[in-house]
Amino acid sequence: MSVIAVYPGTFDPITNGHSDLVGRAAGLFDKVIVAIAANPGKTPLFDLNQRVEMASHVLSGFDNVEVCGFSELLVKFVRSRQAKVILRGLRAVSDFEYEMQLASMNRHMDNSLETVFMTPGEETSFISASLVKEIALHGGDVSPFVHERIVEALNSVKHKIDG
Repeated sequence: MSVIAVYPGTFDPITNGHSDLVGRAAGLFDKVIVAIAANPGKTPLFDLNQRVEMASHVLSGFDNVEVCGFSELLVKFVRSRQAKVILRGLRAVSDFEYEMQLASMNRHMDNSLETVFMTPGEETSFISASLVKEIALHGGDVSPFVHERIVEALNSVKHKIDG
């Protein structure tokens, strides 16, 4: 039996922390689907197509990783991909309560799905996409936290905003 895991998120933008988690998950599961949520309620800096393209580029070295966008209920998306695992990252204890609520709600909607929590490596545990965006938009160097392609994309957005 093939075990497919779905790693959902906004990935606005994808960070080295995300990449670290995907790489380690790729060694545990037969297939990892990085599911990028449209999530317009969060007002992402990059549109869905840009986020899918950037993540696809950054994760292109993994043979068993697929990147795609989605805008439906996560449980419905996971079922449509014949996955049985929802993969979630926990950076800090503060993430745990919210992630437990999500896992419980997803299990209530479909008790055949399991949520697996993974923690990032120590070297990436402090990285968040929100902080990366804030640093980049204020002219800081984010190259230690994201792939060079993401640095370019963030610089491009900053130049548009600075006009």
